[in-house]
Amino acid sequence: MQAAIAFILVFGSIVFFHELGHFIFAKRSGILVREFAIGFGPKIIGITKGETLYTIRLLPMGGYVRMAGEDMDTTELQPGYRIGFLLNDQDEMSRIVLNQNKQLPDMLFLEVEKADLLKGLWVEGYDEDENLVRYNVARDAVIEENGQQTIIAPYDRTFNAKSLGKRAMTIFAGPLFNFILAIVFFMIIGLVQGIPTNEPIIANVEKDSPAQQAGMQKDDLVVSVDGKSISKWEQLSEVIQSSANKPIDLEVKRDGKIVPIEVTPKAAEVNKEKVGKIGIQYANTYEKNPLKAIPYGFEQTYNWIVKIAELLGLLVTGHFTLDALSGPVGIYKATEEVAKYGFMTLMNWAAVLSINLGIMNLLPLPALDGGRLLFFGYEAVRGKPIDKQKEGMVHFVGFALLMVLMIAVTWNDIQKFFF
Repeated sequence: MQAAIAFILVFGSIVFFHELGHFIFAKRSGILVREFAIGFGPKIIGITKGETLYTIRLLPMGGYVRMAGEDMDTTELQPGYRIGFLLNDQDEMSRIVLNQNKQLPDMLFLEVEKADLLKGLWVEGYDEDENLVRYNVARDAVIEENGQQTIIAPYDRTFNAKSLGKRAMTIFAGPLFNFILAIVFFMIIGLVQGIPTNEPIIANVEKDSPAQQAGMQKDDLVVSVDGKSISKWEQLSEVIQSSANKPIDLEVKRDGKIVPIEVTPKAAEVNKEKVGKIGIQYANTYEKNPLKAIPYGFEQTYNWIVKIAELLGLLVTGHFTLDALSGPVGIYKATEEVAKYGFMTLMNWAAVLSINLGIMNLLPLPALDGGRLLFFGYEAVRGKPIDKQKEGMVHFVGFALLMVLMIAVTWNDIQKFFF
């Protein structure tokens, strides 16, 4: 149960913030958002607030924001349709009922001759006295069919009607919010847990190691290597690893005094390469400084973006196999393990996953945010958008292939963790 709750909190928060980015920028651009969904598949919970339906769906494999103008969601009134309708105070159609089984007080009826529910917002037809009449349609009118209500979307409130910049920013906002969430998580970790100082302080000296033989002791602070001052553990580690079987001169601070030490790293094979080792361990020290927590959040996010980008490069060049990828099952098992080490470790894991999701969505692949941004780039160069049906087909095929990959990765995870 603890693992399940941890997974829901981590994965749910990441997906929620990703979709929240799309949602906020769509709203700021004046786009009608029909649905804000967490998950895919059958609806578990659905709440309508304002013009948007908020849902939680069965399959926890992502989420989506459904915007007006996408997926051919417009409703057309064909000639010959007999509709019922209600008028508002401005004598505009505020509710159009296509299913005549439902009778409402003050409902009027019309046989449609012509209609424009996208730009002109009017319906023309014959009333019950066979007179040809025209009614304007309210911008927030509702169309009801078989019990389902849909708010009409005037053209200026559809996604495709917006400028290229607004459309691109609405799509990019999803990954952007994943990076922002990671920054916030790392900031919280820095405030609560403290920021690693990375000082070259010795936590332990292995018995009979080159470091012990040279006279190094626990709690020594290394202040210089070969005459050069250092302040970070990485600086010391880099010199040691590159100096296999070569003596190096260290200065350590011990009890307020500077002690000179000469040590020769022993050669050891790591990943088929010879590196130097002297047998010391790093002491994790933390500093609680609110002023440093903010840059720490940005620094950690940047570092992880670089690391994940490097791993993607290995994947593209064939150095990674399917076993290196994980789907929801793999993420669940990893979250289960991480949760054992406390809330701060779980938050760090959530930050890394959020960055991962942001980067993956920016890949220039069909059906992903990066694929859509690629089409926008093509539109900017070409001067006009590509045919929507062709673009939709590319995204559909891309989505299908991604689902096949997801199934393959999930099955691989199941075999790996349960069999």
